[in-house]
Amino acid sequence: MQISKPVIKPSKQRKRLYQAPNHVRHKLMAAPLSPGLKASHDVRSLPVRKGDTVRIMRGDHKGFEGKITRVDRKNYRIYVEGLTREKVDGTTIFVPIHPSKVMITKLNLDDKWRKKVLERKKTGRLLEEKGLEKTPEKISEVKEEIVEEKFAKEKPKRRKKKTVEKPMAKKVRKQVKKKKTTTKKRATRKAKSEGT
Repeated sequence: MQISKPVIKPSKQRKRLYQAPNHVRHKLMAAPLSPGLKASHDVRSLPVRKGDTVRIMRGDHKGFEGKITRVDRKNYRIYVEGLTREKVDGTTIFVPIHPSKVMITKLNLDDKWRKKVLERKKTGRLLEEKGLEKTPEKISEVKEEIVEEKFAKEKPKRRKKKTVEKPMAKKVRKQVKKKKTTTKKRATRKAKSEGT
């Protein structure tokens, strides 16, 4: 994996911003969470998604709250439901807003992958607070702690897995037994021949 060095030149920074691939643009579309969400999920910020409820914190529309209707990764802008303006010709259009100028007040957790992202970020944050390195062992320990907290109230019943022997494994065992018996027979034959 190639490690990217931080770029100092503003022209190169702009170039990387404009030519960024889609997975990098997704990360750049992050917004901070409200204090209530921060406390409950133990995460500072997340990339915005369609369906999230946001409050605008900067600019002319400060204080406006609504659902995100569209996320435009190409131009790094979001469009909030109800936030429109009228053009000179009379048509109404959505006002584009940069995601860094909003605060997420309600998360859209319909997607199971987003829930996993929240859990992953929470484990990373707990590791940082404890001053531990992000090694697989430490991550698994923190995950176990989180799972224990989650399922402390109710323990799910686990089914025992039935071990099913494969037919190929039986054949191999039979062949091994045959080889053992043939080697024993050979050994007895040699002993007899040497004795006579």
